[in-house]
Amino acid sequence: MRGRGGALGAEDRAAPHVQRFWINTVTLDHVEAAAVGGFTQADHGSDTRLRQPRRGDEMVFYSPRTTLWGGAPVRRFTAWATIAGDEPYQAYVSDDFQPWRLAAQFHPCTPVDAKPLVGELSFIPDPQHWGLPFRRGLFPISQRDYEFIVDRMTHS
Repeated sequence: MRGRGGALGAEDRAAPHVQRFWINTVTLDHVEAAAVGGFTQADHGSDTRLRQPRRGDEMVFYSPRTTLWGGAPVRRFTAWATIAGDEPYQAYVSDDFQPWRLAAQFHPCTPVDAKPLVGELSFIPDPQHWGLPFRRGLFPISQRDYEFIVDRMTHS
């Protein structure tokens, strides 16, 4: 049963795991730091949605901009990783910022422009407004969408 806010409760974590696939919308500078550090973050460091992905799930990163505040447009799928942690953990960055993170193993790939792929992605219902779904931040996608994106990132 899901606890408050849709987070997984102890009963959910004990159930057999069915692999899931995710998009995480993260600025390029944060994706690069996460790849070096072996983690993912979401929701500006909150742990709320990071409790949904589980060890073995796959995550594709979409970067809308280079940096959070005023960065240049990127609009690419910039990385992919396998979730390697069981629970989010809190990291110390500074006295006023201790974000929650989840361990992830990043894989070699080449970033690809998102716009040419939107017609093939089921989570984008309106190609005219293709960027809207990414505003959700961290969200599940189908295995087919995941495989389509990763294929482009590893065979370009």
